[in-house]
Amino acid sequence: MGWRLIKWFVRAVVTLALAAAVAGVAGAWLFWRALPVTSGTEKLAGLSAEVRVWRDGYGVPHVFAANKDDAARALGWLHASERLFQMEVSRRVGQGRAAETFGPDLVKVDKFIRTLGFYPAAEASFAALSPEAQKRLQAYSDGVNAWLDARRGDLPPEFLLVGVTPEPWKPADSLVWGKLMALELSHNREQEALRAHIAQKLGPDEVGWFFPGARPGDPVTTQPTLTEKHASADDVDDAIGALTGLNRGASNEWVVAGSRTVTGKPILANDPHLGLGAPILWYLARIVTPDGWVKGGTVPGTPGVLLGQNDHIAWGFTTADTDVQDLFVETIDPTDPTRYLTPDGPKPFATRAETIKVKGGADVTLTIRTTRHGPVLSDVSADLASLAGPGTVVALAFTGLGDRDTTMEAVMRLDDARNWDDFLAALRLHQTPTQNIVYADTAGDIGFFSPGLVPVRKSGDGLAPVDGASGAFDWIGTVPFEELPQLHNPNSGFAFNANNANVADDHQPTFGRDWEETFRARRIQQFMDTIDKHSLDTSATMQGDRLSLAAKALQPFLARVAPSDERARQAQSLVANWDGVMDKDRAEPLIYTAFMGALHHILMEEKTGLDMQAKGPFAATTLIALMTDHPEWCGAPDKPDPDCKRTLGRALDEALALLVAREGADMSQWRWGNEHVSLLQHRVFSHVPLLDRMSDLSVPSSGGFYTLDRGGGFDAPKDRPFARTHGAGFRGLYDLADPEKSRFMITTGESGHILSPHYRDLVPLWNDGKSIVLTGSEDDLRKGGAKLLTLTP
Repeated sequence: MGWRLIKWFVRAVVTLALAAAVAGVAGAWLFWRALPVTSGTEKLAGLSAEVRVWRDGYGVPHVFAANKDDAARALGWLHASERLFQMEVSRRVGQGRAAETFGPDLVKVDKFIRTLGFYPAAEASFAALSPEAQKRLQAYSDGVNAWLDARRGDLPPEFLLVGVTPEPWKPADSLVWGKLMALELSHNREQEALRAHIAQKLGPDEVGWFFPGARPGDPVTTQPTLTEKHASADDVDDAIGALTGLNRGASNEWVVAGSRTVTGKPILANDPHLGLGAPILWYLARIVTPDGWVKGGTVPGTPGVLLGQNDHIAWGFTTADTDVQDLFVETIDPTDPTRYLTPDGPKPFATRAETIKVKGGADVTLTIRTTRHGPVLSDVSADLASLAGPGTVVALAFTGLGDRDTTMEAVMRLDDARNWDDFLAALRLHQTPTQNIVYADTAGDIGFFSPGLVPVRKSGDGLAPVDGASGAFDWIGTVPFEELPQLHNPNSGFAFNANNANVADDHQPTFGRDWEETFRARRIQQFMDTIDKHSLDTSATMQGDRLSLAAKALQPFLARVAPSDERARQAQSLVANWDGVMDKDRAEPLIYTAFMGALHHILMEEKTGLDMQAKGPFAATTLIALMTDHPEWCGAPDKPDPDCKRTLGRALDEALALLVAREGADMSQWRWGNEHVSLLQHRVFSHVPLLDRMSDLSVPSSGGFYTLDRGGGFDAPKDRPFARTHGAGFRGLYDLADPEKSRFMITTGESGHILSPHYRDLVPLWNDGKSIVLTGSEDDLRKGGAKLLTLTP
């Protein structure tokens, strides 16, 4: 009997092992068969001639095509082969179909997107493009669909796991990406709503406490200057006080004239900071046609190079944070709830009904109301509904809602621009989102321009919700193109932006006031003031800089604390003697960040009882302004705290308690990199056992929320409060003296396939601040071991 049990057990184990092996082989086969073809010959219908795609050692495609339409067709094919699921998620979000794909939790997202009407606007915008742009966009879509038609049985495993079959790609699927980016990079409505909440709860005078204006010395992009004040790091650190407000979005860019470089030609640098993940948003590519070449960062789902360089010019983007949204409080007609009041009497809400399909749930019917100002957001936003109150609704006016949007064509023309005039001609077509764009060309010109539709208001400053019934605050047009912020060959010999103000606060017409805090801009100013001759190496050093001027500004406040125990005394001493560099191997950045987070919670959330998410996770500028300009805010009627010492001490104690719970009691073992981990997780596989570990590229990182090497994030998971969810997903360093030397980097790798060697190969280079070049003739690429894929008609 015992032997029978043993034999049965052995058979069972063998059977289970074989089943596991079969399952493993089957699973591996699903992943393996979806890998892209990188060599040989493939047919691509619609080409006018063969296209040769050389993939270099990092999997970056160098596309040699007979013309730009063929190149766009090939790029669509390549994007689909490497990043199809990323493209599918993007378009489904833009269509308001996320719940159909991922389930009931995303119904609220679909309601919001459907209310904004993004996809119908994208469909209508195709007709606004020139015939040439339409042809290019259609060629790209045809390239995507050619790959889909040929590989229906070899789709990436994400589609199987989610249970989605991709539909044919349409031009509107590319155009809606621009709408999503316009929304992501425009957050005025959140700032307006927060101002209204503060006014309701604390009073109108206190609103300014939480939105401090510009201070003397704050850099303004259109007023570049060299200053002795910034030339000394010590002088700057001593002078830093409260700075300007916060808005979501962060990027760095600068351009330096040949008079200030070692080559005698301009240098341009750009690193946009968006959400981190795997794969990253960006996909590197180089496109060569008889008309010239263009290389840089593309976005799967869209044709052309968004950030980069051609054989004549280079350019870079940062978010402008311009005020392009207004909240209008509309009054419902008391005699007829289907109407609202206007200067011309009651008007009916325009309404439409849409059905949202929900994976694993019942369909949801949504009735969307629109006023003359825009869609009624209070119907899908509890926060705005609470602001509206009885008898009113809140509608959104937003330049990103247009249905004649030609921004995609602006990008296409930017790729082809040869000089400053061509550059301006391209930007005339740019509508949304507003951007700060630096420029340089091989002839030696440099410049800056902030294109996009910016509203002109009949009255008011656009900083808070306004009455919609009177018409007093209506939009009456947009700022003329010639009056948008700009520079051309400034006397300073440079221009830069780090989401700081591009014009002064009192500038007319107004462009807004909710700029990013100026710590990064001030750090760039220091470099401009102290570097005699710039090079690619000095710009690379700047992009990788990890000195936090915010930390230096908060050090004197932490020094005020009377430590409550030995641990607090040790932490205070460490931070007091720290150089402010956010090094992953040090404890001080962790202590400082935890302290700042605790102080933010006490002064901004606990004392107001409001959700301060719109101000960001730290709002160091506001914290310093509250303690410096309004120290009474720290205390209470029965517990005055005139110098904020008690509040600062409590913040330190709470920060240390959190760190002890997470890192243990031995402070000598604390490291910033233990907690500040760049979260490079796959959207789908991060939720699947085993695949979560295989697909996770997360890595401990230096940098911080206020450093040029941007870290931290707006939306860290609750269980990982110090994680890096935001950063430079793309870096570009452009040499206008020798464009072959220009440098590039993205965060993860070119491929979205986790078994591809190019899914993860760029992570260590990115984390160490290194870069690659995109160059070479076809013969050079062949000799360098590049793989050749030939696409034939």
